[in-house]
Amino acid sequence: MGIQFTGMIGHRLASEIIPAQGPLFDKKYITSFAQAHEQAGFDRILVGYWSDQPDGFLVTALAGSQTSRIKFLLAHRPGFVSPTLAARKLATLDHLLDGRLAVHIISGGSDYEQRRDGDYLTKVQRYARTDEFLRVLQQTLTQQQPWDHHGDFYRTEAAFSAIKPRQDHLPIYFGGSSPEAIEVAGKHADVFALWGEPLAGAARTVEAVRASAARHGRKTGFSISFRPVIGATEAEAREKAAHIYQTAKKQLTESGHHFGLPKPQSTGAKRLMDAAKQGEWLDKCLWTGIAGLVSGGYNSTALVGTADQVSDALLEYYRLGIDNMLIRGFDPLNDATEYGKQLIPLTREKAAAEPVLSESV
Repeated sequence: MGIQFTGMIGHRLASEIIPAQGPLFDKKYITSFAQAHEQAGFDRILVGYWSDQPDGFLVTALAGSQTSRIKFLLAHRPGFVSPTLAARKLATLDHLLDGRLAVHIISGGSDYEQRRDGDYLTKVQRYARTDEFLRVLQQTLTQQQPWDHHGDFYRTEAAFSAIKPRQDHLPIYFGGSSPEAIEVAGKHADVFALWGEPLAGAARTVEAVRASAARHGRKTGFSISFRPVIGATEAEAREKAAHIYQTAKKQLTESGHHFGLPKPQSTGAKRLMDAAKQGEWLDKCLWTGIAGLVSGGYNSTALVGTADQVSDALLEYYRLGIDNMLIRGFDPLNDATEYGKQLIPLTREKAAAEPVLSESV
């Protein structure tokens, strides 16, 4: 399969450096954003999940109807929709997209945000529920006869879905960095998603997830997320990063937007904060400025440099066995277009010259 690139689309123009513009559900922007990724050569687009924002199923449906090749990765939190109903919704959406769907399962790293939707389970309980959710989901997607389930979180009698995914197998992406998350990932994940941490930490996580998967007789692929900042020279790229930091700091102060922070239950947020405490610049070109500014609350680390330097940095992660790169910019739509001009084709060219990743699925 080679190296894969995933982008991320939102439902309106907004970022750390751009105040929210247009209607909250901006159909024209969603369409343009998705088409920009397709034209730039991305393989897939992530549609995120927030407890106070438009429904991701419908954002994905709209974007999918306006594209033809690019695949989609829909974020979904277990606990608010029964797994049997979630399976039917996902299978139906996969047919609408002609087999271009994958689902990204996120158990939730913030008690505060979970409770906004009425979920009062602890973090450990959420991962136990996710484990059971995925077992029921997979059965619903594959069973050809009605079946019963009696678990700790879900009970069904004669459950059955007449509609199955268009694909033979709906890919399951999985996020979470705690020991509980890694155990669930080993059982269920086709692709395990990391936030953009330094190489040493990423390597340890890859090995831990591989070991978890091996205990269940499985293998898994890996994805990692970065916010590339590209310049014609390294100096120009670092100047852009400094401008992004100052603009983001000003905007976050003026807006009072806190991204649901802090996230004391999130191991991933803690890992990004630990990286930020190590220094603003790590490895060759990993920048933690925005991660420190937002307390590691989401995928906020950046790779900063020329397209050649950033592609080399991505290649270091590729050599760890991470073959899926989720990249998104601080000027979201325009950066997606820019990545397609140099960064994506250059990184693909370099990765093609590398040995085949034997551990990938």
